[in-house]
Amino acid sequence: MRAVSPFRPARAIFAGLLLQLAAGLASAASLAPEDIFGLEYASDPQVAPDGREVAYVRRWFDIKSDRGRSDIWLVSTDGQRHRPLAAGSHTEATPRWSPDGGRLAFIGADADGSHQVFVHYRDGGVVARVTNLSDAPLDMAWSPDGRTIAFSMRVPLKATPLEVKLPEPPKGATWAEPLKAIDRMVYRADGRGYLADAWTQLFVVPAEGGTPRQLTDGPYDHEGIAFTADGGEILVAANRREDRGDHPLDSDLYGVRVADGTLRRLTERYGPDRDAVVSADGRRIAWTGFDDRLLGYQRSRLYVMDADGSGRRELAAGLDRDLRDPAWSADGRRLYALSDNEGRTRLMQLSLDGEVTVVADDVGGVAWSRPYTSGSFSIARDGSLAYTSGSAARPAEVVLRKGRGARRALTDLNAELLGHRELGKVQELWTDSGADGRRIQSWLVLPPAFDENRKYPLILEIHGGPFAGYGPHFAAELQLYAAAGYVVLYANPRGSTGYGEEFGNLIHHDYPGQDYDDLMSVVDAAVARGFVDANRLYVTGGSGGGVLSAWIVGKTDRFRAAAVQKPVINWTSFALTADRGDLFHRYWFAAPPWEQPEEYWRRSPLSLVGHVKTPTMIVTGELDYRTPIAESEQYYQALKLRGVDTLLVRVPGAPHSLDLRPSQLIARNRYILAWFGKYAE
Repeated sequence: MRAVSPFRPARAIFAGLLLQLAAGLASAASLAPEDIFGLEYASDPQVAPDGREVAYVRRWFDIKSDRGRSDIWLVSTDGQRHRPLAAGSHTEATPRWSPDGGRLAFIGADADGSHQVFVHYRDGGVVARVTNLSDAPLDMAWSPDGRTIAFSMRVPLKATPLEVKLPEPPKGATWAEPLKAIDRMVYRADGRGYLADAWTQLFVVPAEGGTPRQLTDGPYDHEGIAFTADGGEILVAANRREDRGDHPLDSDLYGVRVADGTLRRLTERYGPDRDAVVSADGRRIAWTGFDDRLLGYQRSRLYVMDADGSGRRELAAGLDRDLRDPAWSADGRRLYALSDNEGRTRLMQLSLDGEVTVVADDVGGVAWSRPYTSGSFSIARDGSLAYTSGSAARPAEVVLRKGRGARRALTDLNAELLGHRELGKVQELWTDSGADGRRIQSWLVLPPAFDENRKYPLILEIHGGPFAGYGPHFAAELQLYAAAGYVVLYANPRGSTGYGEEFGNLIHHDYPGQDYDDLMSVVDAAVARGFVDANRLYVTGGSGGGVLSAWIVGKTDRFRAAAVQKPVINWTSFALTADRGDLFHRYWFAAPPWEQPEEYWRRSPLSLVGHVKTPTMIVTGELDYRTPIAESEQYYQALKLRGVDTLLVRVPGAPHSLDLRPSQLIARNRYILAWFGKYAE
């Protein structure tokens, strides 16, 4: 039985009005742009220690503010009781149960808009604010005795890279703002802008409220929080090297003594060590990481060691897939972790002797706008597992599995909306690449009311990353393309994750390489199905997909039009202006651009612009610091100089993610469809 909300919030009323309007037009309308505001999805499900209910973050979109919002809801594990937490700030996240299950801590917005740690008391339904912080807490964990909450927060570290003496302005004068001096390797971040001189530090605060006490300091980020079983230490990951700017992926695990902040180093190998979790009996620590070989893609591995740091070993070393987000079973005999495989996210159970079992293969649905693999889970003392689960027709819901029993869906957040929409059906397709015969997985989204005897235009939509993966998951953007009458084709070409480390590194120091051949092969296979019009092909993609879209139109004229979104056009300028200048030249190339300028140019879509004839629109956020908008402006200017029909679409206020504001997702989708429609005949 699906969980039913005890009241109808404004967004549900809005969705209901849309349904009433649609009912007069058709029995089941296609997904419409305004439906984006009616979508909801679940994330971060946390099952209570007694296994009786699940707290989760319910995410939705506010049509008035044009922003994503989140509330914490509780649902009983029999699916009967579904209710919101009584805070109601609409900016709530990170629900975490106390060890005894009597309280639920979370991060929420106070009346003044500041983000604080709150605690919900399960017996009386009372919510109490625990902190009075000047900055937002980032992560949180309970101590084993339930008396303390640890959290992380960014703390300014005053540093003056250069002592400069300046005259004082005269009384009443209005001078310009002070100059800003930067000496950090990474000085801006996508979605955050230019970085303040602040670092992530660890704090503890009494669970009943009080003054937080800072445990770590210095110019280092301390991330991930896990108490030891006795509560005496907190495990964190940090890169505390003096030359950390030259080694961006390196980090080690540290035990931070709660009494005085003393550090105990637990790992020392070169590479990332992170996501530490401690078994309930305190005997073992599990964590993820890898030995850094400076490869573009290096799979995340799962390790176990004794609490004192001895007896280190890798679990499931023969499993050629990433393992992430580990959690211990209550008896400390098993671990659970997420792993992507061929477009699906699986929940895995791993014994300490290396046996691996797939517990669930339907985790996902959190990446609602495009069909990326995703998901999260938690485990209770009785072995109950709560996780996010989606499908090609639904974003993430909360699902429960107890022992070897059947899965139980606890929510159905989109029944009112998507239950009355005819969505495009998704079909899987495997293709041999024309490059070397490797098997390439792809999917087709068919238009609603699909007729196999018709010929449809096709949009090839390419994922970013490039080390990422698509799968058979709900994707609002692709469904809107399908609702407009297009067959949508998306694929996982070489370099995609979920197919093993060798497949992922086929593009090492060679991207975009033979991805072009993989994608052209899947297009050929789609055309061969008989219902695609080979004369009406279009291509789009974002980030890494923008790279490949621009690369494709530089190599072939078979597409009528292209929409290149947030691309890299010139690898030299990208390597020196992107927000991770410490990373890209080191892992994606063999040397910096001044040592191998020809190699950077060989792999740049700008090197092929002289061959482009395809009408090409370019779309990028104005505040994108991952693939800065100057990349798009270079391409636009070059196409203009060549006389190619082009259009530069700037998304105001948007970072690299272009779906943070629903209206901008809708507008971008409409711009792309209008551009393709311009070249329909």
